[in-house]
Amino acid sequence: MDNATQQRVITLVAAGIAYLITHQLTERFIDIPEERGVKDDVLEAVLKGATTATSTILASIIVRRMFRS
Repeated sequence: MDNATQQRVITLVAAGIAYLITHQLTERFIDIPEERGVKDDVLEAVLKGATTATSTILASIIVRRMFRS
């Protein structure tokens, strides 16, 4: 598999993983207030950044292992 195709697959898998992680985190840890404040915005930004990084790393590992042969 060429590098461009591998990057596309990583992007698609990362999006799926990010969706699953975000869905789980939102249900468990985030209580959406009636009026959002700076603290809520910071929490959202940190969670989005952590989710993006985690999903990209996991997707890269999964895809590289799948297409190692």
